[in-house]
This record gives sequence, structure tokens and C-alpha cells, in this order.
Amino acid sequence: GLGVGAVAAGRVQMGLPVGVLDSGEQVSSGSRAVSYAKRPLEILDRLGCAGPVLARGVAWSTGKLFVAERLIHEFDLLREPGHAHPAFVNLQQYALEDALVARLRALRAEGRPVELRGGNRVSAIASHEDHVTLEIDTPEASYNIEADWLIACDGAGSPIRRMMGIEFAGMDFEDHFLVIDVKAKTQFPAERRFWFDPPFNPGQSALLHKQPDDLWRIEFQIGRDVDREAELSPEAIDRRLRAMLGKETTYELESASIYTFQSRRMQRFHQNRVIFAGDAAHQVPPFGARGANAGLQDADNLGWKLALVARGLAPPALLDSYDAERGLGADENMRHSTRATEFVTPKSEVSRLFRDAVLDLAERHEFARPLVNSGRLSEPAIYDGSPINTPDALEGAPARSRPGAPCPDAPVKDGYLLSRLGGGFTILAIDTDAPEEIEEEGIVAKRLSLSASDDPSGALAARYLGGEPSAIYLIRPDQHVAARFADFDEDQIRFALRRATGKE
Repeated sequence: GLGVGAVAAGRVQMGLPVGVLDSGEQVSSGSRAVSYAKRPLEILDRLGCAGPVLARGVAWSTGKLFVAERLIHEFDLLREPGHAHPAFVNLQQYALEDALVARLRALRAEGRPVELRGGNRVSAIASHEDHVTLEIDTPEASYNIEADWLIACDGAGSPIRRMMGIEFAGMDFEDHFLVIDVKAKTQFPAERRFWFDPPFNPGQSALLHKQPDDLWRIEFQIGRDVDREAELSPEAIDRRLRAMLGKETTYELESASIYTFQSRRMQRFHQNRVIFAGDAAHQVPPFGARGANAGLQDADNLGWKLALVARGLAPPALLDSYDAERGLGADENMRHSTRATEFVTPKSEVSRLFRDAVLDLAERHEFARPLVNSGRLSEPAIYDGSPINTPDALEGAPARSRPGAPCPDAPVKDGYLLSRLGGGFTILAIDTDAPEEIEEEGIVAKRLSLSASDDPSGALAARYLGGEPSAIYLIRPDQHVAARFADFDEDQIRFALRRATGKE
């Protein structure tokens, strides 16, 4: 899966030995994740596998909302320049998994400590305070292994979570959605299109995304009480596709499935040496492309923290910040996805009247268009209130780069800012001095010195200085801001480093 591949790649790059167990013998297939937002693309870039995703995927930033056949709202998800990556890239999940597997194999070829084991299913688990014991079934035999840590990225049905008897609380939604991947030549552009009450699916909704190689993701809302077998019949699917794409369109069906959406999460994402990530820890309806994007952010948040704890450079309590920060991200995703689902599939007549009134107003009045909710598209989590943030000491600087926020990209000399930051702790000094590096209890933060004049576009100054003449930022390995100050102060930086690694 995406989460385990991303965690593994990150930890191997940090020099830690990793074993990847998968019950299957190959990457996934069928209707899974398709849209990856800018922040996860930045994460994949640090993992060394954004190149294949960008080369093969379909980049897009425009979304359009229709009622029947009338366009009522159009929006751009990346209106400002100065970013290395696009707002979104569409790519089949199996292609991204291929890229992650290729990266792990390349790391292994370099002599890095990584082992990939397909056809290995965890059948029993014993979680201890200082290790995990696993019983593994394979087609040939069963065997036991002991691991210092287990990262469970085994999906929404998580067998590991069930074996441990951990609650996965939440709610189910009653409406069904038919999700189709179909290869066809059409005139639709590379953009997100969402319809309320389209002529090809009257009284319901539909969603369209372009994928590479003339493949299209189409989602049809099909109601609550449905005959699943009848809806998945070749005749029913053909009728729907021809109504949408045209009677003369030729197509090749790649996959079709029916989903009812759920919104659930674990209360805590780790217990002793077992840590859950992705759908195993939290599940949301797919409106807004928040599932896989959240899983990749889980992996990014967890990777550096677990690496420090495993090396003895940070206390195990640092992992509590994984629960706090990614729990905040999960709650935000659940809130947005649930609201979108309730807008698209009203549960009462009052809700339906409200939804229809909003759609009617949005067609004629600008103020109502932001109220139309077909899915608030995935944005990176800002970890406000995180226990490892240092209180903001640069209050005149922009809110978008406050402690807890992901670093916004900006053009700088020799490329873009995020590629210069790397994957360790960094002291970003903008128009002020700082030492080449600071070491605090085994943690090293290296300096990156820049000037606002390094970016003639003004984006660096606008995104990091605001009205301030200079700034010092402490950036975490996952490129979130840990602290920021007006000028360098060694005691402040050392305190912020200790706090960011769970020692304060």
C-alpha cells in the first residue's frame, strides 16, 4: 500500500533496517485512489519517487461544478505562481505503488537495509512493551518474527487492528456510489467535473476525473436501496456510460465496483510498539481526495519521529505527537468529508431544500458559490496547538508559515525552497546570520541562508517575512515549521530543537 511504501522508503533513507510484508504478490488493482495533492507530491519528491508520478500523471488545478448541464462555478486550486509542483496530479494508485516499490528496490540495490516479502500474511500478533511478535503465513509455511516496531498500513478492514481488539468508531452513509474506471476517447479536459442532477444521472450526482492513457474515473451516485448485482451488470454499466459519454463512444471497462462510504477513526494511532497509519487508522468518504493524501502525510509525520526514537535520539513520548498531529488531520478530513457527503446526499427533506436553494443561488450569485460542497479538496494539515511546536515569536510574519504549518514553497536561487530544505532539521535564515549548524543532544540542525533578494518574484518574502525585515525558522524533517524568530538566538533554537523532539 501507499502508506507502508512511503514509511519504508523514508526510514530506509534514514539508514534504518526495514522489512515490508504484504499478503499479496503484486501492487493493487481496481478502483482505488487517483488524485494526489501538492503536499503529498512534495513528500514523494523527498522520498525520491515524485519523478515517475509527475512524468506519467495528469496535472490539473481547475474544478467545475454543474447543475444539470449548466456550469455554476469554476475554481482554480493553485492561483499563485512559485511552486515546484502542481495543485493535483491524477494517477492510478497501482502506478504510484509501482513507483514506491521501484524506489525501495533501488535503495536495496544501493546496499540499503530493506527487504520486500510478498505472499506474507500476518495471522497473529503479540504486542509487548519493547517489541512485537508476529506469526506469518506464506504459501509454503508459517514462521514467527520479532520486530522492534510494527507499522500497520493494512487498510480500513485492518486485520491487525481487529486482532488487537481496537475500536474503530464512526458512522456509515446510506447512499451507494458506482465507481468506474473506463478507457475511452472523449473531449473532456484534464479537470475535476462534478454534476448535481445531470441528464445522464437524473436526481443524483456524478464525478469525473481524467487519468493517464485515456482512462477516466467516473463516480455515479445510485441511491440507497439498490440491487448491487443489477447495477454491476454489463447492460446497466453500458447504459450509464453511453448516456454520459455518447451513444457512439467506444470504451473498454477496466473496473467497476459499488461503495457505501464510512467515516471512522481510532482513538489513538499507536499502542506500545504497534503504530497504525492510513486507512487502518482513519477512514473517510473520498469526496475531496482525502484518503490516500492523508495516508502519505501520516507516513511523512511518522517516519522521522520513529527514526529518532529507534536510534535513541528522542524519547518514545515523541510518538504521542504523531497521535496529536495526525489525529488533528484525521478529524479535519472527517469533518470536511462528512459535510460534503451530507451536501451531496441529503438525509432529510430540510437538508435537501437547503442544498437545492444553495445550488439555485450559486448559479446567479457569487456569494453562494463557496457554499456548494461537492468535496473540499485535500489541503495539508496545519498542526496548530501541537505539543512539539514552540510558541510563535515572529507575530508579524504570515500565518501560512506559522509553527505547525507546512513550509510553503517559493522560487529561490538554484531551484525551489523545499528542495533546498532536504529531509533533516534545518535552520532557515532569511536576511540574518546563523551558525552553519547547531547540535543539541545528538540532533543536528543545518543552516540554509537565503535573502529575500534571492527571489525577485517576492514570493519568499511574502510567504516567510510578511512585514518583517528578517526571520529565523526551525524546520522539521517533514518540512513543517517547528519555530520561528526575528533573529538567531542560540538558546531559543536549542530549546526549540528539544521541544520538537519531545524533550521539553
